[in-house]
Amino acid sequence: MSSPSVTIVGAGLSGLVLARILQNHGVSATVHELDVSPGVRRQGGSLDIHEETGQLALREAGLYDEFRRHTHPQGEHVRVLDKNAHVHVDTGPEGGEGGRPEIDRTVLRSLLLDSLDPGRIVWDHKVTAVRALGGGRHELTFRDGSTTETDLLVGADGTWSKVRPLLSPATPEYCGVTHLELLVPDATAKHPELAELVGPGMVFALSDNKGFLGHGGDDLELGASLRVPEDWLDAADVDWADPGAAREALLGAFADWAPVFHDLIRSSSDTITPRRIFGLPAGHRWERVPGVTLVGDAAHVMSPYAGEGANLALIDGADLARAILEHPDDLETALARYETAMFPRAENASLESAQGLASCFTPTAPVEIAGFFSQMAAHS
Repeated sequence: MSSPSVTIVGAGLSGLVLARILQNHGVSATVHELDVSPGVRRQGGSLDIHEETGQLALREAGLYDEFRRHTHPQGEHVRVLDKNAHVHVDTGPEGGEGGRPEIDRTVLRSLLLDSLDPGRIVWDHKVTAVRALGGGRHELTFRDGSTTETDLLVGADGTWSKVRPLLSPATPEYCGVTHLELLVPDATAKHPELAELVGPGMVFALSDNKGFLGHGGDDLELGASLRVPEDWLDAADVDWADPGAAREALLGAFADWAPVFHDLIRSSSDTITPRRIFGLPAGHRWERVPGVTLVGDAAHVMSPYAGEGANLALIDGADLARAILEHPDDLETALARYETAMFPRAENASLESAQGLASCFTPTAPVEIAGFFSQMAAHS
């Protein structure tokens, strides 16, 4: 029997690793991406890639060695501070290398993009409608009016997935935290005091339901985060596209924090991106629907406070590829096998993420998160 036609909606980590592994085994898959080109949007900051999930997926994709060449020295270092810039935890793996190396999300995505054959990704192809044709086949309609039919439809299209409604009525809900992405470029050379504050790896500067969380290094990539109502960005009456106005609003929100944090806000680049944090309910799952499934955030978007999102996306793509390759003549068996493994894994990670959020954004922070990392260091 010939290989099934596979259509992937979304060129994020999960869709790309799925396409890459299938390609390596002679199964073609087409990825449809709404962005007009790879670099049109900033992809986010640094990711810690876990041995049992993300690294395993990259090994299966044949990209592990290339991934290791791009990881950050001392990226696994952890620093926990409070609003007075008092350091509660400052630790890292012996020799600077542990089991969760850090890599820029943009770099990792580029590795996956470059690994695919030309034409495998169709850019500027936003899905506007999906309908079932029967027998597990589906038809997709795109913004330009074109259509395509497929034997297997994979929704890898993130938080606001267009494919998810075929499987589930669930919609992501606000997690209670809003953050504004800040970038301080070339901090080691231009702002050494800020580079020293943040450290070379992960930073958790937390107090009073607020914080600066992210990663250090030559560039500081952080989120200024607050536990606030969902409408806070609108109610603040701030033009968040105006970097000066955004900085002034953040300086007001963190007014009682140490001056060095104010310097961090003032030194940030003019690209300040506000984001509300959304998540699907822990344990989100669906009944088997012929010819369609979800991977990554489309299946289980969650808050980022356990560092699991990118890792789940990668292992979802690898697991689904493996199931398809092992059952090429029986897609329903392949999809059932994939989902049976994915559902409990995603539920556990979602609960960990919720606990991470609860530990970071409390009136007594950073006591809880400092205890967590101190305990980890004691057992490493």
